[in-house]
Amino acid sequence: MFRRPWGFVTSVAHLEQLPPEAATEVAFAGRSNVGKSSLINALTGVKGLARTSNTPGRTQMLNFFAAPESPVTLVDMPGYGYAQAPKSLVDAWTELVFTYLQGRARLRRVFVLIDSRHGLKEVDLKVMGLLDRAAVSYQVVLTKTDKIKPGQLLRIRQDTAESLKKRPAAHPNIIDTSSEKGAGIGDVRAEIYKLSID
Repeated sequence: MFRRPWGFVTSVAHLEQLPPEAATEVAFAGRSNVGKSSLINALTGVKGLARTSNTPGRTQMLNFFAAPESPVTLVDMPGYGYAQAPKSLVDAWTELVFTYLQGRARLRRVFVLIDSRHGLKEVDLKVMGLLDRAAVSYQVVLTKTDKIKPGQLLRIRQDTAESLKKRPAAHPNIIDTSSEKGAGIGDVRAEIYKLSID
């Protein structure tokens, strides 16, 4: 599935622009600058497919990516939290994102990316609460794991797992990744493949 030539499909700023629900969709959410674009580029093997930036909040729309005859569409969601943008624009992104989450029948899972150097923040917990209430299945992916020591990673994993226990829509398995080193990329691909055939 990931050997196909992946490409950009469309960017959506308003719900009426959403493409038809032809394939299973998996979405990627996370705080601004958590590494969503880098992870999508690593998954598809296409450098620069999803834009990367050191400026938090640059991804301002829902961005859709697909490959010929692929059963899955990838959706890069706007980073949440400290986006360097006017509050009115941030509010508009938030409304778009969560209306999409609640109303998209083919959306099978949201991968919630957490920077392993910082762990869960209050804004992550708020987003997980919204996903729980919307009954949208989500799974935590720890990013940038090559930047911390194994003992630190273990503690972050344990703390995260404990936080997920009481959350009804949370998938229990946490995936450790490093887009830079390629660690965990195969595990995320395997999860997406399973979602495409269920």
